[in-house]
Amino acid sequence: MKEQFKKFLNEEQDPKAIEKITSKLNDLLMRGEEVGYIAVQKKPAITVFPDSIVLTNKRIIICKPKNLGLSMDFTDYTWDEIVGTFVKENILGSEFSFSTKTDIQTSIDYIPKIQARKIFTYAKEQLDILKNPVATATPIVEEVQAEEIEENEIEEVETEEVTSFAEILPAAPVYETYEQIQPQAPAPTGDRKLSELSKEELFDKLQNYKKLLDNGLIMQGEYDAFKKEILSYM
Repeated sequence: MKEQFKKFLNEEQDPKAIEKITSKLNDLLMRGEEVGYIAVQKKPAITVFPDSIVLTNKRIIICKPKNLGLSMDFTDYTWDEIVGTFVKENILGSEFSFSTKTDIQTSIDYIPKIQARKIFTYAKEQLDILKNPVATATPIVEEVQAEEIEENEIEEVETEEVTSFAEILPAAPVYETYEQIQPQAPAPTGDRKLSELSKEELFDKLQNYKKLLDNGLIMQGEYDAFKKEILSYM
């Protein structure tokens, strides 16, 4: 397990933190689940037990050590629960945050900038895969009971009884094709109606109202009204 995750130690990750996480992940990962990236907090002061975030192809896992590192709390969110992700770069590291369909907003700060960019990119890729799945049709093969066809009956079939090649040739499997929609950068909202905005644009708009509330530029009641209206379109 340790050998498998050595690739996550080349971008300022704390080796001890990675070792603790990987020892726990062996029991946490589901069948078919693969780790895409691990990011670890790096605070200005020495942090013996930093928080970390693990991104897999199925979910986001927040890992928070407790009891002097003897145990750890895990909180996970599957990709279909997540509405949007956001990265804010500060002087000392970056803050990675995401929101869910149930209006839960989670963030982890003091992530080294290169790690924050990697988890943001990986999260975007997983959300795009979820929104634009590439469907591969599987041909349906009918099982023919052996007892229904006897060898002597096959030998006695006469040519004139076959009226169409479709009777003797197996039907070609039909595959449905989908044109994958390439993700586009969110366009500036301007004076556009909320119904015309994408989920990411609506999420950014909600973040802006939250900043106005935190700065005392709007009242709590106004923010709640804006929030309710935006969520109705997400």
